[in-house]
Amino acid sequence: MTGPLTVSTVEVWSRVLTRAVATGPARLIIDMTACTSIDTSAMVTLLRVHRQMERSGGQLVLRRPTPDVERMLYVARVDHVFTIERPPAPER
Repeated sequence: MTGPLTVSTVEVWSRVLTRAVATGPARLIIDMTACTSIDTSAMVTLLRVHRQMERSGGQLVLRRPTPDVERMLYVARVDHVFTIERPPAPER
């Protein structure tokens, strides 16, 4: 996903994600590195996809969300619902 994921863009992404879930993957990974922000409509879509994946025995993974996106998930109290793949910690 690139740019903001908001009510104006979520419909397109919802269709793409619905098609992806329909293929029956064990894991569906959404690369969030370029997603600058999300709104409640996007969270509802991600929660719906998460439930669909769980019902089919699969897992939804949000890969490397930006700090702003992680903060939005935290404020909405849904951060604990998703499997979030973070970048590895830098070596010291």
